[in-house]
Amino acid sequence: MTKYLVFGHKKPDTDTIASAIAFAYFLKQEGHQAEAVALGEISSEPAFALDKFGIQPPRVIKTAANEVSQVALVDHNEPQQSVDDIDQVQIDYVIDHHRISGFNTPQPLYYRAEPLGSTASILYKMFQEYGYEIPADIAGLMLSAIISDTLLFKSPTTTEKDKEIAEKLAEIAKVDIQTYGLAFLKAGADLSKQSDEEIVDGDAKNFVMNDQNIRIGQTNIIGFEEILSRKENLLKVMEDKRKEMDLKLYVLVITDVLESDSIGLVVGEDVSVVEAAFNAKVEDQQFALPGVVSRKKQVVPPLTAAFNK
Repeated sequence: MTKYLVFGHKKPDTDTIASAIAFAYFLKQEGHQAEAVALGEISSEPAFALDKFGIQPPRVIKTAANEVSQVALVDHNEPQQSVDDIDQVQIDYVIDHHRISGFNTPQPLYYRAEPLGSTASILYKMFQEYGYEIPADIAGLMLSAIISDTLLFKSPTTTEKDKEIAEKLAEIAKVDIQTYGLAFLKAGADLSKQSDEEIVDGDAKNFVMNDQNIRIGQTNIIGFEEILSRKENLLKVMEDKRKEMDLKLYVLVITDVLESDSIGLVVGEDVSVVEAAFNAKVEDQQFALPGVVSRKKQVVPPLTAAFNK
């Protein structure tokens, strides 16, 4: 019987946590030993969902090879976003909805990637295909993941399949999607309990673009006034992180979850690539991102294209 650690990317968001827990349960139905773990402290949004549905937060790990020889990845595949010793373990499973970049293995594996709004949506399909029932608490977490990644179906990453799956999961979890969804998003957008570092780096990922290391964070808020009052401190945290991690750029996308609009903050020696990517003027290290809500679909692709010119 194989023992797996199941985890998503560093700086775990709701989809990462929910998908790790759901896939660990799936693997147990397959006869394996599996434990969902996290690669970082859990922020307020997934914490709200875990508390709502009565599930204990997964423990945080820094390395995996000291515990197991085989792992399963959810909600990511890029090595720089994964556990530090990912090169020392065998990857047997990947369930993801992001681009594939820098990923390879020496042996065959189960790899499932679909362009759906969340990894949890893919996992729902797998549960149906294999005939496994989803417990109500896990269904609630998976619903939360879909709501989070699609911003309650407002993101351009949303598909009709995500909406259908969300309805099914809401039935299992016995919650109203709109009522719960708004409460959930507002909990994640509450800045009062978040430090400057948590805002900047709480949901940040590293990307390699034309051999340059870029870090893109995203935070959800309601109204821009409060967060912009903290702009100077946020930029300082970003610059400190940029130097510490030897990054070309650090971009923070600030998204109003109710208005489906964003602004960006950026630090780096040359921000012209940001201006080219988004056809926007960077002034005082800030730029407009009208209608942008998805890092995966509306931020990473144009920035990658700009770096490759």
